[in-house]
Amino acid sequence: MLILQKNLKDFLDRKADFYNRTSFIENDPIFVPHQFTLKQDIEIMGFFAATFAWGQRKTIIQKSMELARRFNGKPHEFILHHSESDLKQLLGFRHRTFNDTDLLWFVDFLHRHYKESESLEEAFLPETGFTDMEGALIHFGQYFFNAPDAPGRTRKHVASPERNSTCKRLNMFLRWMVRCDGKGVDFGLWKRIQPAVLICPVDLHVDRTARRLGLVTRRQTDWRTAVELSENLRLLDACDPVKYDFALFGLSIEKEIYDL
Repeated sequence: MLILQKNLKDFLDRKADFYNRTSFIENDPIFVPHQFTLKQDIEIMGFFAATFAWGQRKTIIQKSMELARRFNGKPHEFILHHSESDLKQLLGFRHRTFNDTDLLWFVDFLHRHYKESESLEEAFLPETGFTDMEGALIHFGQYFFNAPDAPGRTRKHVASPERNSTCKRLNMFLRWMVRCDGKGVDFGLWKRIQPAVLICPVDLHVDRTARRLGLVTRRQTDWRTAVELSENLRLLDACDPVKYDFALFGLSIEKEIYDL
């Protein structure tokens, strides 16, 4: 791990800057919300694209855009004003283990939420007040399934620290919505959650790079791993630790990490 003998912060800052650019968008799931301009459409399609984010990125984008077409290209309008017959055009949708039963519940949740709230950000803010991202994610999961007819099978698609998940997809979605650095990748639409408190999304690529650089020491990969990584990244940038997601992911994808 020769990189640890150099200035790790300078190295990761350079790599984050290199990968945090609009050319990154085309081949990443964040491409999907970038096809929309209405705040609520960006939130909705960002949420679905993040939910679908396992497997090949090309397929994630294709399935997300298929769903957008089933929403008639206007996700927020469809979700707020659809009729029972409109829901038929959602039937048969599938991405890996996510099927139309899950989709109909997501739509039902979003319909109920947007009837009362302008932004999906409010779904992550407990009534007792924001304390940390662990509490926010637990609150979101409880709120999402706070109905007697919530399908049990859908719970696997909404991770929670309560189940010791890294919550990679939700943390990625939150990065998209919260970070605002003027680079044109992340949206920075939400202002009540600060970039400083975000948890770094941990997938296979990020996990591998973080371990190679000594930023993770836990043997297993779970919620505490994501917290450990984020705490170490805050030592490099206390205000915007999750910007290093670009560096850690990019280094693994490009296999640069093996040259260190």
